[in-house]
Amino acid sequence: MEKFSGYMVKKESETVFAALEKLELSELSEGNVTIRTAYSSVNYKDSLAAKQNGGVIRDYPMIPGIDLSGTVITSQDARFKKGQEVLVTGYGLGVTHTGGFSEIARVPADWIVPVPDGLSLKDTMVFGTAGFTAALSVQALEEHGATQDKDAAILITGASGGVGSLAIAMLHQLGYRNIYALSRKPSAIDSLKKIGATKVLLLDEWMPEKIKPLAKQTFDFVIDTVGGEITAALLSQLKYGGSIAICGNAAGIKLTASVLPFILRGINLLGIDSVNVPMTQRLVIWQRLATDLNVSTHELMNEITLKELPQTLNQLQAGTHIGRTIIKMK
Repeated sequence: MEKFSGYMVKKESETVFAALEKLELSELSEGNVTIRTAYSSVNYKDSLAAKQNGGVIRDYPMIPGIDLSGTVITSQDARFKKGQEVLVTGYGLGVTHTGGFSEIARVPADWIVPVPDGLSLKDTMVFGTAGFTAALSVQALEEHGATQDKDAAILITGASGGVGSLAIAMLHQLGYRNIYALSRKPSAIDSLKKIGATKVLLLDEWMPEKIKPLAKQTFDFVIDTVGGEITAALLSQLKYGGSIAICGNAAGIKLTASVLPFILRGINLLGIDSVNVPMTQRLVIWQRLATDLNVSTHELMNEITLKELPQTLNQLQAGTHIGRTIIKMK
């Protein structure tokens, strides 16, 4: 097979560096299906993977990229045929297994999802792990009562990020009429309203100086993409029986909170994992992303080439990135 381009992260003398290189198939992790990558997407986790002490990659060299879509080149598994359109998100992709920032990928067949009818290869990466996580979060809230009231007050943190912005668009498409977006970026207010936010709250103005064990009951449901003290503040503001789906930790991994909202208001804290979701559930979620949660014509989407990847990674690390960025390989 001809050489192909990939974004390789290496470590020498305790220094991590990354560059676009010409690679051979032997430099990819083992797998029984080889894919010609059409698109990948850029996530916050990918920016950590390319960073010194990012805490994502332990063994170098590694190709980051926790998402990819493309067509099968060769397959040793009867479930997948040459030319078939497929996608992969999560598992060890881009972390312990060479990932999607490469024109060719090789993965275990058990990780692969056939592209559902109604979605293109590009559409699947507008979603990627971010959209998959947003859909898991929306479904978790639905399973805890959100479907019963389209006027429920729903707050989304990290609203201008990939997961947050897609969650807002999905909730809007489902008909929810009271969607609050929490963001620290005044420049994102108009865009967030355009994709479905009813009201935008700026973090600097909203965050209380002191988090009370019990605050005014304000929100029925929350999708929290950031964690840390923001989560603690939101727990005390959930209405009786409310639920918060937490799926990220950009604001910190520690949670200092009171048990009072749980035992006096009966609230629920729902953990959302997108990495090791069983395939049966993956297929259900991707079918929803192709149907009732299909917001692939997302307003906050930018398309780049592999050569432009470092700039986007820097934006994610600096906290200036908005929405979704996908990579078109060729």
